[in-house]
Amino acid sequence: MSFDLLTTVENGGCSAKIPAAILEKTLMNLIRVKDPNILVDIDTHDDAGVYKINNDLAIIFTTDFFPPICSDPYEFGEIAAANSLSDVYAMGGEPFLALNIAMFPATVIPLDAYVQILEGAASIAKKANTIIIGGHTIDDNPPKFGLAVIGRVHPERVITNAGLKPGDKLILSKPLGTGVIIAGKKLNLVSQTAYNEALIWMKTLNKEGATIMQANNVTGATDITGFGLLGHTLKMAKASKVDIEINSRDIPIINEAYQLVDNGCIPCAAFKNMEYIQGSIDFNSCDYNLKMILTDAQTSGGLLMGVKESNVSNVLNSLIRSGFSYSKVIGEVIGAGEGRIYIK
Repeated sequence: MSFDLLTTVENGGCSAKIPAAILEKTLMNLIRVKDPNILVDIDTHDDAGVYKINNDLAIIFTTDFFPPICSDPYEFGEIAAANSLSDVYAMGGEPFLALNIAMFPATVIPLDAYVQILEGAASIAKKANTIIIGGHTIDDNPPKFGLAVIGRVHPERVITNAGLKPGDKLILSKPLGTGVIIAGKKLNLVSQTAYNEALIWMKTLNKEGATIMQANNVTGATDITGFGLLGHTLKMAKASKVDIEINSRDIPIINEAYQLVDNGCIPCAAFKNMEYIQGSIDFNSCDYNLKMILTDAQTSGGLLMGVKESNVSNVLNSLIRSGFSYSKVIGEVIGAGEGRIYIK
């Protein structure tokens, strides 16, 4: 049996991120580099940086790594790679090069587990037509793993989190609840079926989502990871200078996640995310369990995209045909604003 990586961590996956409020304050006063070829930098807290090479090519550069989010090393490698690649897809790009970033305690965990992590990542990179050409490893406990990724996109086809327009419908391509499910796994409160479903979604590339967004001229999108659905939606709303309405009854949720929250199984990252968003969200009559799922830290989550109403049916049908069976319209951009979100 493989070494159980979940025994090494309290907070794994994207729930290990520094809280959004602290991160924003940290980045606020950093010196900005001025270069006319920088198309996207940290100003809008977007998914990745974008640099224009010429009139036909821009590169998307990103990195992501985290502690284990699952028990099996091979699956951890798969999920970490899919998550790292997702930032390129969220911006409408095509990843093609990557480096491994690894921290592994070689004297504490069998080295074979590290080999399995690398093999899992390589399998996902192959599906993404991305070449891993090297990497860097240090001795550290608990283990962490991820990728530095370079993608490509046409300079005029970059999709950013600042591109939402009034009237856009918001489509989410994957269900929520992975953070809750993993917490339930650690406590032996979740079924193997629900745990396996969470793993499948975390290992699923957002590759087809990027293709569908480009085919339908989507201009605003992000992927849902450590700051939860509402944290990332709020960042989009602020960057786009719009207000958003979310219909909580339409949120797709992995089976058993709602009941786990009802039973008190709530990861600490959800409370950190709630602290960040609470001054900008009107929850109205949204029930407590849904609030916590809306702030649950996701790992390798789905794409949240703003779609023109005339393209909604085509986008939804294309996503569902591509295997994103939970894809739904979960809200809309209700107008220009300072970044408030209304839940109904």
